[in-house]
Amino acid sequence: MGWLSDETGLEKCAANYTPLTPLSHLRRAADVFAEHEAIVYGETRHSYRDYQRRVSRLASALAGLGVQPGDVVATLLPNIPAHAEAHFGVPACGAVLNTINTRLDVDTVAYTLEHGGAKVLLADTAFIDQARAACDALAQPPTLVEVVDKEAGFLPSGGHPVYEDLLAQGDPDYAWIMPEDEWESLALNYTSGTTGRPKGVVYHHRGAYLSTLSQPISWRMTMFPRYLTIVPMFHCNAWCHPWMLPAVGGTMICLRDVTAKGVYHAISVEGATHFGGAPIVLQTIINASDEERLPFNHVVEVFTAGAPPAAATLAAIEPLGFNVTQVYGLTETYGPATECLWHDGFDALEGDERAEVKARTGVLMPFMEGITVMTPETMSPVSRDGVALGEIMHRGNGVMKGYFKNPEATAEAFKGGWFHSGDIAYQHPDGYIKIADRAKDIIISGGENVSSVEVEGVLMKHPAVGLASVVAKPDEKWGEVPCACVELKSGREASEAELIAFCRERLAGFKTPKRVVFMDLPKTSTGKIQKFELRAQVRDL
Repeated sequence: MGWLSDETGLEKCAANYTPLTPLSHLRRAADVFAEHEAIVYGETRHSYRDYQRRVSRLASALAGLGVQPGDVVATLLPNIPAHAEAHFGVPACGAVLNTINTRLDVDTVAYTLEHGGAKVLLADTAFIDQARAACDALAQPPTLVEVVDKEAGFLPSGGHPVYEDLLAQGDPDYAWIMPEDEWESLALNYTSGTTGRPKGVVYHHRGAYLSTLSQPISWRMTMFPRYLTIVPMFHCNAWCHPWMLPAVGGTMICLRDVTAKGVYHAISVEGATHFGGAPIVLQTIINASDEERLPFNHVVEVFTAGAPPAAATLAAIEPLGFNVTQVYGLTETYGPATECLWHDGFDALEGDERAEVKARTGVLMPFMEGITVMTPETMSPVSRDGVALGEIMHRGNGVMKGYFKNPEATAEAFKGGWFHSGDIAYQHPDGYIKIADRAKDIIISGGENVSSVEVEGVLMKHPAVGLASVVAKPDEKWGEVPCACVELKSGREASEAELIAFCRERLAGFKTPKRVVFMDLPKTSTGKIQKFELRAQVRDL
């Protein structure tokens, strides 16, 4: 269908068809915006011409290390210029970028490197011991390259090739290896392992490219925005924003450590106009001291995602000069896939009513074909009555290729022709979605996913713990934090501080319970713990 009766001579050719890839954005920007600021970080300033040449050097140098098209190159980096360069330099040599969460424990980093098959690992000096330990645990470790952040005062630790030396060996005129098929893999992002080991989510060039054109529309972004890096580049590739910015001639303002002082400096001094982040970032801004605040005279556009921001948070931050848009997505959807799109009908709303609407999960972004709430057993849409619950389903170019080396999980996720998010929600009559709960009891703390099952497993290893259940507890700073509800074994004793310390030794900081409550856990007749009751009990603790 849709073909002309005679298509003679209308075939694809080099003149009329090119596979979609975000690499095209930087190649164009290096020509069109050659002298425009591309990256700002302290005293470091790179024009788009400089940026493109550094990316080319990186791609050339990686090829010199033996990286072949289809190989994986991993990073263990904060939000610094080298991480942005890797987003283009790795795929420019035909490889696949695997950005690893710097907050993970050594065992999980080692698993990620082994499962992804990384050939090279670019690691910041601050995480070099973590990187070494992970590599030492592998039979075939990647080549470890140390990225020395001189702006942060680091010096080389020694024993490894240094990133800047590696770039010096590369060719600034290296011919990029562009994808022959836009379905080729661009990035490999691992989930937080909410139900066991992390799963590798594979992005294709087409999906990332379309996301980079969709988000500026949703963000009301004009040319030459000045974007502040707060969303970690290891998290959904910072929602595809590093690939997006060259398309609009944007300037990336790198912020290694997210502090109120750093955010205000970036806005007031560097002129930041946009940033994305979890609600904890909004709280950081709201709670800034007078000494940390700096004046600015423009409205800063903010995308926030994770646990929906409280109405009080939205009411407090907007008068400070920020316009907040709630977005929602998953690693599997290239980051944001829905937006709480504001329209004229909302303008008359005030106070809590306005904030409640702002906190909605929203409607699909332009690059998605469909996002709706369905009953997963029947795959039928729920009533749009703001009450009926179902699972959020996604369909379109903004959905991952699938899970790396896990066809069973991929088939399960795509059952019925939709991606099953695992998030429980309802839909308003106007189509706006609102998350009501999270399937599998995922806790979102400061934008990071925490598996209650994983934390419970650690608690159960303590000799005094007979039974443990972990639920989300609302928190003004982090959105949600893990709260452990514990039954002790008969005749055994343990304190809250002891159990928290026990978990902290075995888990990443954001996964460690912030409260421990000792109680007889409520159970059904079959012995299943009633987590909905626990959530109600701990909510106001």
